[in-house]
Amino acid sequence: MRTKSGKMFTGFNPAISKDALTKIGRQVRSWRLHQRTDISDADLAERINPIVRGWMNYYGAFYRSALYPLLARINAYLMRWLRKKFKRLRGRKKAHQAWTRAVTTRQRFFAHWAWVSGVPAVWWPGQQEPYEPRGSRTDL
Repeated sequence: MRTKSGKMFTGFNPAISKDALTKIGRQVRSWRLHQRTDISDADLAERINPIVRGWMNYYGAFYRSALYPLLARINAYLMRWLRKKFKRLRGRKKAHQAWTRAVTTRQRFFAHWAWVSGVPAVWWPGQQEPYEPRGSRTDL
């Protein structure tokens, strides 16, 4: 890498490795959150928050944006859970409104909402980014 003055230097960003990210992704997939419509949102949060908070503290200590896609995927599973649990939210628009309402009224309900709270791009095709990091909004 080069500095502004043109000097060469080596850079190092300590981030989560691809192997660890793959392992965590497999674990998230194994939870099958979207199929757990028999439990409440509080029970879901109680189950996943300690694990996700641990990942955020350990892997996100230095380069937390490397975790954003993983956390956005958890949001996608939660959106699927929401739409399967509540039949009135099957439509995209109603699900989007319910998601936005939940995130704004209960900002720390799920641990990862502190960093990534946007509507998953999987469920809202008009959104450019698959996640919306907290504090980076330009349209305040």
